[in-house]
Amino acid sequence: MYAGRRARLAQLMQRGVAVVPTAPERPRNRDSNYPYRYDSYFYYLTGFPEPEAVLVLVAGDPVRSILFCRDKNAEREIWDGFRYGLERARAEFHFDESHSISELDTLLPKLLADQPALHCHLGSDGRWDERVLQALNAVRAQVRTGVTAPAAIYDVRTPLDEMRLLKDEHELAIMRRAAQISTDAHRRAMGAVKPGRAEYEIEAELLHEFRRRGAQAPAYTSIVAGGANACVLHYVSNDAVLNAGDLLLVDAGCELDGYAADITRTYPVSGRFTPAQRDVYQMVLAAQGAAIAAVQPGAAWTAPHDAALRVLARGLIDFGLCQGSVDKVIEAGDYKRFYMHRTGHWLGLDVHDAGEYKRDGQWRELKPGMVLTVEPGCYIRGDDVPARFANTGIRIEDDVLVTASGNEVLTHAAPKSVQDIEALMRG
Repeated sequence: MYAGRRARLAQLMQRGVAVVPTAPERPRNRDSNYPYRYDSYFYYLTGFPEPEAVLVLVAGDPVRSILFCRDKNAEREIWDGFRYGLERARAEFHFDESHSISELDTLLPKLLADQPALHCHLGSDGRWDERVLQALNAVRAQVRTGVTAPAAIYDVRTPLDEMRLLKDEHELAIMRRAAQISTDAHRRAMGAVKPGRAEYEIEAELLHEFRRRGAQAPAYTSIVAGGANACVLHYVSNDAVLNAGDLLLVDAGCELDGYAADITRTYPVSGRFTPAQRDVYQMVLAAQGAAIAAVQPGAAWTAPHDAALRVLARGLIDFGLCQGSVDKVIEAGDYKRFYMHRTGHWLGLDVHDAGEYKRDGQWRELKPGMVLTVEPGCYIRGDDVPARFANTGIRIEDDVLVTASGNEVLTHAAPKSVQDIEALMRG
């Protein structure tokens, strides 16, 4: 599978050499690192999970796929665990060649020599950029011997973004599993909510279920936001006490084998919505339903957002929070005080996954194999709003696959109707 992706990338490159490093290890404090997470582009092309690794892909006939990685080291394995080493990495991950990462600076100029183009992604890591430029300069220094350096540099992320945008069956199987684990985590969290508990206690329920079910980590820092905190879009402190009568917004998903799930649910701390909370919740739920229905092959990327926006604008007018017609509220942007973000994003190896949203100045067309989130919301804060709506923050988010005949909601099992939420919390 990974060899096939590399062959596809080489075909899109047509000529030249691609150089794709994995992510470096990052220190957390004086003597420990953050848990290691490989670079998504590198992993998409290799499946290789270790740090200190670089893929060099030489387009041509035949294509050459070369891995630079760590040597076997019995002493380091005692301290840090298993390493594949050169030979096993080459065989198990189907590379044509493997070399020690210590040889990269020596061999990379030779691999770039007399190649017409270099495909890489400059700008992500200054130290890596310097390393690539040193290799280029080493090739240029040989000009008097007749060696030529790549005359063009292309961003390798451009073709890779297009490849990653359409998920294959292997990827979708992992994403469905990640969605199921995350769904079960949300159900567990709903059952644990009651007044007097802290937000971090609910976060702990989520993390427990992620790991218990085999996910490696949360896909992002979980948002567990009670009361007014739910009106802060990226609230991650998760340290406040949950109060009776408030809503709790939980935005959380696991990462499984590199792939993310992303779910948001909002539910009442006391187990039942107040009439005002129910009204706003039903508005957001209707907006999400309209948006999901708009996820169709051939539709524009903006179709789900536009569908949700019309429902939200109508509701905000009905609640007296906006004035005028639906078209006027949308055109003037009056709704943005209460709904200030888009309705979704691509999902995959990254939570905000690779892929452009426009092509040639036009919103791109949805195609089977694309996975996106659908997440309308409403956030009512301030002293000049009706008291019954004050500090109401609601978002409902699901992960949706575009199919040949419509769509598949990967996270459909996470309760979201008023009746289902209240029944689960009673139980």
